[in-house]
Amino acid sequence: MIIRKLFEFENAHIVRFCSSKRCKTSIHGHSYKVEILLESKYLDNAGMVYDFGLLKDEIKQIIDSFDHAITLYKDDDEQYLNDMKKHSKRWVMLPVNVSAENFVRVFFVLIDALLKKTKMINGEQGVNLQSIIVHETRTGYAQGFKEDAYSEFLPKINLQDIEFSKAIQEEWKNKDFYNQLKDEKFIFINQKEV
Repeated sequence: MIIRKLFEFENAHIVRFCSSKRCKTSIHGHSYKVEILLESKYLDNAGMVYDFGLLKDEIKQIIDSFDHAITLYKDDDEQYLNDMKKHSKRWVMLPVNVSAENFVRVFFVLIDALLKKTKMINGEQGVNLQSIIVHETRTGYAQGFKEDAYSEFLPKINLQDIEFSKAIQEEWKNKDFYNQLKDEKFIFINQKEV
């Protein structure tokens, strides 16, 4: 069975090296919609794959980290990167170019890591991230699966290579959230009630 939760965020970027002159030469923004699709062959104690209320916690925090921010590509022009960091308190630095397809891959890696490190306490079993859909515009979206997020044919995305500005980190309810996500030994525990 598959469940889907929709999140929204506003974000600005430049997509270097693309065919569209406007996209590759000008900062522009989108009202993104992100669909998180979880799957399991089992249902929890309440008859759910995964309680939607739980998705409003750390997963929502991951998506919200990109809201009203500029997302930057680490290999972009150094002066541009420095200027953006100087003039925007909320920025995210990615190891890949900032396309809808790479947003899918980044969100997959982040959320997949979180789910794998989460102790579920209401009878949830076999809950996996099935796919991510990122709607960049009203008419265009990208969808990706595990094989896309971890593809040997695409640049690798590691948690250590994603950087969130100090302003974003300060808004996290758990200020050490990202370090805990990167820590192989740390385990998140779902709340009993949300």
